[in-house]
Amino acid sequence: MSRTRTLLVAVAAVPFLAIAASSGAMAEETTNYSLEKTDTGYIRMNNRTGEMSICQEKSGQLNCKLAADERRAYEEDVADLKTRVAKLEDTVASMGKIPPVVRDALPSDEEFEKGMNYMEKFMRRFMGIAKEFQNDNSGAKPQQAQPQKT
Repeated sequence: MSRTRTLLVAVAAVPFLAIAASSGAMAEETTNYSLEKTDTGYIRMNNRTGEMSICQEKSGQLNCKLAADERRAYEEDVADLKTRVAKLEDTVASMGKIPPVVRDALPSDEEFEKGMNYMEKFMRRFMGIAKEFQNDNSGAKPQQAQPQKT
């Protein structure tokens, strides 16, 4: 019987715990802003970012708008970020793709093998000519030994 009571108490306590947790979260959020009264309304400051808004009370509601200078700066930042995101998206989209100009300029496997055969022929002939020159120079008059000066 006591287990049943404990279970009922625990189930009944869950909504109260949820309410307490959410009110703690709300209290934390409200400390993110500070309000200062002015002659024409209020100034709201975001304590984390330093962003300031001008607020006016109308019909029991507090309507806040970003200050003019900050609004312009905010819009410029958004425009800059949109441009950067577009560039990054283009870069990511183009990764792994070979442009058609480069892709069409690459030789086929047959053309590559043909080119390698030409290169091999060239190197063999070149090395043959180099050996001929070496053999021709070996028959030339030998250099005289330099006397040792010790």
